[in-house]
Amino acid sequence: MALVTLRQALDEARRGGYAVGAFNVSDVVQAEAVLDAAAETASPTILAALAGVTAHASDERFWAGLHRLIDGYPELPVVLHLDHGPHPAVCLRAMDHGFTSVMIDGSLRADGTPSSFAENLAVTAEVAAEAHRRGVSVEGELGTIGGSKTDGSRAAIVLADPEQAGEFVAATGVDALAVAIGTSHGAYKFDTPPDSTVLHMTLIEKIAARVPDTHLVMHGSSSLPAELREQNNRHGARLPESWGVPDSEKVRSIAMGVRKINQGMDSHLAFTGAVREALGADPLNVDPAPYLRAGRAAMQRMVAARMRIFGQAGHAGDYRARSLTEMAVRYSGGNA
Repeated sequence: MALVTLRQALDEARRGGYAVGAFNVSDVVQAEAVLDAAAETASPTILAALAGVTAHASDERFWAGLHRLIDGYPELPVVLHLDHGPHPAVCLRAMDHGFTSVMIDGSLRADGTPSSFAENLAVTAEVAAEAHRRGVSVEGELGTIGGSKTDGSRAAIVLADPEQAGEFVAATGVDALAVAIGTSHGAYKFDTPPDSTVLHMTLIEKIAARVPDTHLVMHGSSSLPAELREQNNRHGARLPESWGVPDSEKVRSIAMGVRKINQGMDSHLAFTGAVREALGADPLNVDPAPYLRAGRAAMQRMVAARMRIFGQAGHAGDYRARSLTEMAVRYSGGNA
């Protein structure tokens, strides 16, 4: 199966009543874990990468490696997705390097403060116009997701406004819309188990009713399993107690209209916990291969479990190849 666009993947997910996980990877070892999990479960999948966040020497080397890796899984429909493109130039660079989907995050200004609705709309429309000319899918963001920063502080969450959703989609033409409902990025999400005062799930239904042809996305959706935090801490980490998004709420969100669920920190916890444990068990080892292999296997198990929970398992065979040229014709109003 050739690379597919986010639009095609989420259209199929809607028909099948499931969601597709978008799994953040920062090197080809993690990407292999995701693709092996997809092969194990016969799942369509979304490989998501952030610009500038890689163990490789450059984005371009990393992205070329992802293409070579994906070529080795011809039976799988795979979306190559840029996550949280901070400005149009980054999105264009990803398109130039073969990404079939880009997210333009117009919710924040360059200084990290929340953008106005008009600013967000303008930059998202700019990226969507160029992407659709190429047949590439586009995800935008309404509200701000927020989350923990590397300095220990937390970025503010600005909940999505359902009244703005219809105007935003009509003006930008985005294929998918990340909606801020109280979830947050990072390894330190919530100080207590989240309830309806934290996760505003009803916003999903309200926004879905206003943009029925646009696929909704839940960001910041890792569960932060306690056993993985404890595994990391047993082997040298100092992760504080924190709660993530329960699997039950992710399943509930699918029934409400969410079709893409972003996962990153759960995978990182699984990968790094296994690496820490492997290093501790073999203090004389200096070869990276054994501990990276342990990390890859743990991440594969985590991702495969999520694919089954999201309902995407078993659906890899539902797709037919659609070229970017074919998708561009569709965006231009043709009949492809």
